[in-house]
Amino acid sequence: MKNSIKVVVLIIAMSIFMFSGCTVGNNTEVTESKTEEVSADMNLKIGVMPAVDAAPIFVAQEKGYFEQLGLDLEVELFTSGQDRQSALQTGQVDGAISDIIALLMNVQGGFDIKGTMLTDGMFPILVREGFEDKENISMALMEVSVTNYLADEWLSENHDIEKIFINEIPARLEMIKTGNVDMGVFPEPVATMGSLDRLEKIIYENKDGYCPDIFVFTEKAINEKEGAIKAFHEGYNMAVKDINEDDSLARELLIKKLSLIEDIKDMMDLPEYKIAQLPNDEYVSQIINWIEKELGKEISIEASDIFERKFIN
Repeated sequence: MKNSIKVVVLIIAMSIFMFSGCTVGNNTEVTESKTEEVSADMNLKIGVMPAVDAAPIFVAQEKGYFEQLGLDLEVELFTSGQDRQSALQTGQVDGAISDIIALLMNVQGGFDIKGTMLTDGMFPILVREGFEDKENISMALMEVSVTNYLADEWLSENHDIEKIFINEIPARLEMIKTGNVDMGVFPEPVATMGSLDRLEKIIYENKDGYCPDIFVFTEKAINEKEGAIKAFHEGYNMAVKDINEDDSLARELLIKKLSLIEDIKDMMDLPEYKIAQLPNDEYVSQIINWIEKELGKEISIEASDIFERKFIN
């Protein structure tokens, strides 16, 4: 019973995780690594979301890789996509974990921001108890979002999907638990916490090999802090290699930094983390076509408008 209560509290705290159109929540500072006499252009402040994407950043901090590279990095945890967006637009952070859909919408709206590398998230599908596969299914999703995009990518070929748009994660989970909706797409580790309430967790492979999550930096930061952003990517890559050899530290840090219950440490599904990369133009065009279909309006930008490729090898 105590664990159930904890799970509910944690899910509510992370309910506004999704990357755009989320309910406002409070942001909490995770940690701050300080080095002596670091030049101004080697300072970065970044935002992360309560998701497994952040693991390489936590590991690189814990192992001192950023400090070794001369980078003074401050990391802030946001539980609201709206708060993270506000922090980016007002210059409170130089960069943050986001997703390609939100990035496209930001650039379309005139915000000077660029994606510098994909991050590796996990988005399991949670299915209600007793569900039997059928052609017509109902899904609880956010409207123009990663969850909606992935639902179409994974299920639309073989299913007719009735989409029920609900922003708040606890409300979506409740709809599935009560049998009012068949299933929903959730970020990890929220999905694992939700599965503790007798929901089945199903993992689908990304068809193109890409997760649509991405790390973005403002144009101002890219222009003024190129050395710091380069060091950030180098430290990230060092941590990725470590995690892929042994993910135990990543699991421990996710539990600690995201204030999760210890019970789910080995239950979380972690991705195979990849060295900093960006997707090809075809993948971006695919997402643009999906957004245009969802919104019924044209997106007048291309891949070259949303990426800065100089920080990846």
